[in-house]
Amino acid sequence: MAAGLTLVFGVMDIVNFAQGALVVLGAYLSYAITTHTSIDPFLTLIATVPAMGLLGVAIYWLLIKPIKRDRTVMSLLVMFAVATLVEGFLDLTFTSNLVQIQVPYARESFTIGGITFPKIYLYAFLMSAVLLGGLYALLYRTRFGRSLRASMQNPAAARLIGVNIDKVSAITLGIGIGLAAAGGMVFGTTNSFNAASSYDLISRLLVIVILGGFGSIGGALMAAILMLVIQDVVAVEWSPVWGQTTFYVVLVVVLLVRPQGLFGRQGVRAQ
Repeated sequence: MAAGLTLVFGVMDIVNFAQGALVVLGAYLSYAITTHTSIDPFLTLIATVPAMGLLGVAIYWLLIKPIKRDRTVMSLLVMFAVATLVEGFLDLTFTSNLVQIQVPYARESFTIGGITFPKIYLYAFLMSAVLLGGLYALLYRTRFGRSLRASMQNPAAARLIGVNIDKVSAITLGIGIGLAAAGGMVFGTTNSFNAASSYDLISRLLVIVILGGFGSIGGALMAAILMLVIQDVVAVEWSPVWGQTTFYVVLVVVLLVRPQGLFGRQGVRAQ
């Protein structure tokens, strides 16, 4: 989820405020498919990831590209509007009742060295590793990846050497929202959710992305692991309530001490 958010910012210089709502949309899509077909939630990604990827491409061409002035600010407002529309659609379609994607192995686990590992979390971790590995290969082993990284580092120079910034941006937003679909499926199998769950999600994702450094996928990965470990330790050793607030305490500390995040770059890139 955080990788998609930081990838979009790195290329387009916009904060996809709708990422939380789109994660919940992905969760509901997987929930609807599993409810009506009884197939494994992980298999639903074959349909949901491409579908939401196309949605991301459409959002760029229809809503983001037409913006000619103050793109960073205006696109933030546009994505907030998208988030509101998605939430309203989900609330109208599925009601506000909490639901959860049911899987037969959700409560199964195995033990290694006295430590119990829930199967659903292991499968989710492996899926994340595969997706992030594929994203890394796309970024560093393909011609499109070189164009994307050039767009992140210096859009003006990328244009001069023939990179189609609009095409790269559209595909990037599609990838970011496609990753939201995968994250939503895992979120839906491990948590009860409804349309309003997007608010808590986007706040946590923004903390992770800011901590890791906007535009740094590796930073988002490390920040996500770090924050979840800190949250769980605080929840177990102190209080579950304080565990929830660790995200925001860390956010304040990072903004005061290192505003660019752990792996962020200082300065403003050329446009």
